[in-house]
Amino acid sequence: MSETIQTLLQESRTFPPTPEFVAQANANDPKIYQDAAADPEGFWEGWAKQLDWFEPWHTVCDFQPPYAQWFVGGKINAAYNCVDRHALGDRKDKIAIIGEGEPGDTRFITYGELKDQVSQLANALKALGVGKGDRVSVYMPMIPELAVTMLACARIGAAHSVVFGGFSADSLAERTNDAKCKVIVTADGGWRRGNIVPLKNTVDETMDLGCPTVTNVLVLKRVGTPGEVTNGVVTPEYSQGSWVEGRDIWWHDLVPQQSTDCPCEPMDSEDLLFVLYTSGSTGHPKGIVHTTGGYLTGTYATSKLVFDLKEDDVHFCTADCGWVTGHSYIVYGPMANGATVLMFEGAPDTPDKDRFWRIIEKHKATILYTAPTAIRAFMKWGDEYPNRCDLSSLRLLGSVGEPINPEAWIWYQQTIGKGNCPVVDTWWQTETGAIMISPLPGITPTKPGSATQPFPGISVSVYNEKGEGKEVTGPGIIDSAAGGFLVLTKPWPSMTRGIFNDPARFQKTYWSKFDNAYFAGDGVKLDEEGYLWLLGRVDDIMLVAGHNISTMEVESALVDHPSVAEAAVIGKTHDIKGQAIAAFVILRGGHQNHDGLVDELKKHVAHKIGALARPDDIFISAELPKTRSGKIMRRLLRDVAEGRALGDTTTLADPNVVHLLRDKYEASEG
Repeated sequence: MSETIQTLLQESRTFPPTPEFVAQANANDPKIYQDAAADPEGFWEGWAKQLDWFEPWHTVCDFQPPYAQWFVGGKINAAYNCVDRHALGDRKDKIAIIGEGEPGDTRFITYGELKDQVSQLANALKALGVGKGDRVSVYMPMIPELAVTMLACARIGAAHSVVFGGFSADSLAERTNDAKCKVIVTADGGWRRGNIVPLKNTVDETMDLGCPTVTNVLVLKRVGTPGEVTNGVVTPEYSQGSWVEGRDIWWHDLVPQQSTDCPCEPMDSEDLLFVLYTSGSTGHPKGIVHTTGGYLTGTYATSKLVFDLKEDDVHFCTADCGWVTGHSYIVYGPMANGATVLMFEGAPDTPDKDRFWRIIEKHKATILYTAPTAIRAFMKWGDEYPNRCDLSSLRLLGSVGEPINPEAWIWYQQTIGKGNCPVVDTWWQTETGAIMISPLPGITPTKPGSATQPFPGISVSVYNEKGEGKEVTGPGIIDSAAGGFLVLTKPWPSMTRGIFNDPARFQKTYWSKFDNAYFAGDGVKLDEEGYLWLLGRVDDIMLVAGHNISTMEVESALVDHPSVAEAAVIGKTHDIKGQAIAAFVILRGGHQNHDGLVDELKKHVAHKIGALARPDDIFISAELPKTRSGKIMRRLLRDVAEGRALGDTTTLADPNVVHLLRDKYEASEG
């Protein structure tokens, strides 16, 4: 890659916070940025002091790149901070978790009830031989017991490793064995689009593959036997798996009988809280390590300021706890703040495409945090679905997972927020643990498509290939814009402490490109007003006729066209230009492919960001290959466009999509 990444897409629309929002905001003084930049350790120490500690720390931060320790010597427990301090105080009867099951079952769990449930499960895990320092594999549907399990592990000092309840037996075995888990906690199954995801059956297959450290499988009855009726819904046929006496234990036979008294284990600030596996570009998944005190401080602070959390908020984060977003912004961050969180099981289009909007209407959710891929799907389905629901309870919208296209941002702000809700577009990673770049909704004028500025206390730098660049610690006019690599040169509390049992891979993956700097793997541009624009993975930067062009910018130009709901852009090998731009496009509901549409879209991109970015090929598709977390697998699209054998498809939500795309693409090329 050349020294800088060229940025062609221009976005000038600005949305300042309303005076009404500013007046009530948790953060409404811009001085917070300069104060945090002047003394970042003092800033983070102030947030840590808002948590409950068993013993104080003696050193705020000890940074020996690539490793940092925060609040050294302090003793704390994450479950105590997320449950007990609320249950033992004024929030005992406040709703902690609202669970929305796909069959229509709704559950409300208060903080007082949650403390009892977490304590009983913690005692049950102890009865199975799980103790401080052990690891527990969690493979469950998105129901309240998933959060209960995470908190029960934290309560007794065992680290959880949550595996998305849709991964294969091979994936579960690989993660369980890498972490040397002692117990697997699962359910008989979970609901998704009217069918059963056979979780226990998959665990049986996992055990058959060989999991020598696993002594027991704890099984929650969620879906029951085929033919059973739950909320008027009949459980369909599914693979129930087998039952191994002595190994498999029903939750209802063990957990309810346990005492509700289970003291929280005092944990060193740097003791392991969880391992979460993220896919590597090659080889086996990376077990990202997060410890207790720093991670909890980061998620607590960002939840309070980015989401402007208030006592009466209902926080609806649509992520699965199999991903870091569910860890940080369903469980640990909001619940450390004593918030009411909404968890939903299933899919956003079942029983109808208004599922999210019905949930918001029913529970008067005030905060919605979802992904651009979901927002673009809602755009494709059409405005009729949100428009038939009462969304007036919403007061703040959030975006997470990948850069959001400006037109998707505008649709979200106007159609879902009715123009009244600030939009916080957030950038962070599994490895960062907490939000790193985001507007503060009571301070920051937002620009559609920009994650705006680093969170206070976070220092972002934009480097060129030589490791030269600009540091950004907050808003402000700068002398010139820049495009390049997003790097972090100063430690932050929630940063990963490494890859589980693989320090060499940690060093090579994140700390080898630049001296003493964490390279996030993303491209970024910095505009003249000090706003940051994420350009996606550096792997997704195209080199077209000597010019580096971001796939995200071309995708945003395509989504700007009224016919387009979603686009995926890749660079494919070209004899003359090096790479040519190819685009795969999904149309919005009510729009049809027609003669001339492809040429119209090519002209639109050229008009929007310049002839240099005009795609050579545009292919209209019904679907795009996505992971189960909703991210587009551009690597597989490159395989399709270049006629290569398809790479690993195991993490795709629907592997058939990419095979159908390949067949259609080859037919069109022929």
